[in-house]
Amino acid sequence: MDLANIKMCNKNTALLSLLFVSSLLSVRCGKSPGDTEPPTPPPAPFRVTATTLNNSNGTTFISVNPKNLRLSFAFNAPVDRATTASAFTLKDANAQSYTFDIGYDKSDSVVLITPSASIPFLSKFTSLVSANLRSKAGSILTTNVQIDFATSLDSSRKFPAISDDELLTKVQQQTFKYFWDFGHPVSGLARERSNGDNNLVTSGGSGFGILAIITGIERGFVTRAEGFARMQKIVAFLKNTAQTFHGAYPHWLNGTTGAVIPFSANDNGADLVETSYLIQGLLTARQYFTAGGAEATLRDDINVIWNRVEWSWFRKETAENQLYWHWSPDKTWQLNLPIRGWNECLITYVLAASSTSHGIPKTVYETGWARNGSMKNGKTFYGIQLPLGPDLGGPMFLSQYSFLGINPNGLSDVYADYAVQTKNHAQINFSYCVTNPKKFYGYSDSVWGLTASDIQGGYKASSPSDDAGFIAPTAALASFPYTPTESMKALKFFYYVLGDKLWKEYGFIDAFSLTNPWFASSFLAIDQGPIITMIENHRTGLLWNLFTSCPEVKTGMKNLGFTAPYL
Repeated sequence: MDLANIKMCNKNTALLSLLFVSSLLSVRCGKSPGDTEPPTPPPAPFRVTATTLNNSNGTTFISVNPKNLRLSFAFNAPVDRATTASAFTLKDANAQSYTFDIGYDKSDSVVLITPSASIPFLSKFTSLVSANLRSKAGSILTTNVQIDFATSLDSSRKFPAISDDELLTKVQQQTFKYFWDFGHPVSGLARERSNGDNNLVTSGGSGFGILAIITGIERGFVTRAEGFARMQKIVAFLKNTAQTFHGAYPHWLNGTTGAVIPFSANDNGADLVETSYLIQGLLTARQYFTAGGAEATLRDDINVIWNRVEWSWFRKETAENQLYWHWSPDKTWQLNLPIRGWNECLITYVLAASSTSHGIPKTVYETGWARNGSMKNGKTFYGIQLPLGPDLGGPMFLSQYSFLGINPNGLSDVYADYAVQTKNHAQINFSYCVTNPKKFYGYSDSVWGLTASDIQGGYKASSPSDDAGFIAPTAALASFPYTPTESMKALKFFYYVLGDKLWKEYGFIDAFSLTNPWFASSFLAIDQGPIITMIENHRTGLLWNLFTSCPEVKTGMKNLGFTAPYL
């Protein structure tokens, strides 16, 4: 082999050796000759790691002092300050925006939100951080995060102090406006509610409204002539225009035409219980307007209405020893709801027994209403014995609606002492709210009263056994005859402390919650009526004295086995 070939061979051998070593290095490093460098891993998701309000951790807070308020949002990376202004909001429950100052901490990984000006008491707020927020590295916030909080009450007095007697009169006068100023212009009857169909009137609520008108005359809110003229309008409409079924009225009526407005699909005819509330009011008016002439004519018209109610027919055409709540021409007895005690319907049996045209015997009361004694309770709640009805008493209206006219003081039968029943029911309702087992914010000896009312998102028969945190002023205020001290304390708190939220054009709004601040925009006839009426019964016994002066009522109650000084 010549020298040139030897040199070439050596060069090739060296090259092969280099390639071999390079190959070994690649294998040892786990790479192949075609591999590239791996991509840089993405940054961790940008997210909130903690939320606090005034140094307390969480996302939901109640009873927050609105002064010196500070919220903080902690993130897992520094924020881009240029994006915070558009990412954070502070709004109330009505979506009204509030201005705030933004601060930073922990190398911009914590954002501090401080309201620029005072925010109101007893209001709900939401502070939200949205996906508009970016980290300094440019990452987008993974999810929206918010802090929800409700501010505490302001304990300052909202109105000048007046005497207790003046306050009672003021409440009665303002509540009276619901039935007088807001009464239906054609029929004079009470509209069901202030925030509904203004042509829809309620038969039972109108009975309460009649009691309110009598009170208004006696208190000088209107003259006797004005009140009498309104009663003439009401009675003429009920006698000549309003639709009836075997003499009984429907729950709801058209205030212009008198035609039934169905309460539900199968409740499109007579409602005997609502009719009894109406007749309770009418008989009270009959006993009030005692002069001759036009007042005598009014009394005669009321008697026509009263005597044509076929109470006994509502025993399913006299076939059963109990009364039934509903009947209609096309649904007949389909609802099939017997009226059984203990509840708000005692007045129905009293009037049925008092009717001289379509009366019921005592056995219907004993078998249907009292269920042969099964309506008794006798248990003790909060150290208070409850003679009748459901455990813990049920909603307060059970002890109020029938006793707008029936005086429970001194009244008894074989089943109960009704002064004890009504007072103990109210005391249990009060004691439950003071004890506050569900820890609702604001419940106290000044904020109490559970009964049927509007609540947030609907309507509910609230009671100690079914409490969602909504107080109805009517529960405590219509209990004045039973719990005068506790009711006055509630009245003063409702008016002086919560008055800026509760006190409106027709008195106190229907209901409220301090836990999750909410205030009804409504007034209901069946809630406003007991307030003015029972305050008057507490003060003078006016409506009790008038209703129980009816000779038919005296006879009917005696026949059922009741005893009382006024019978």
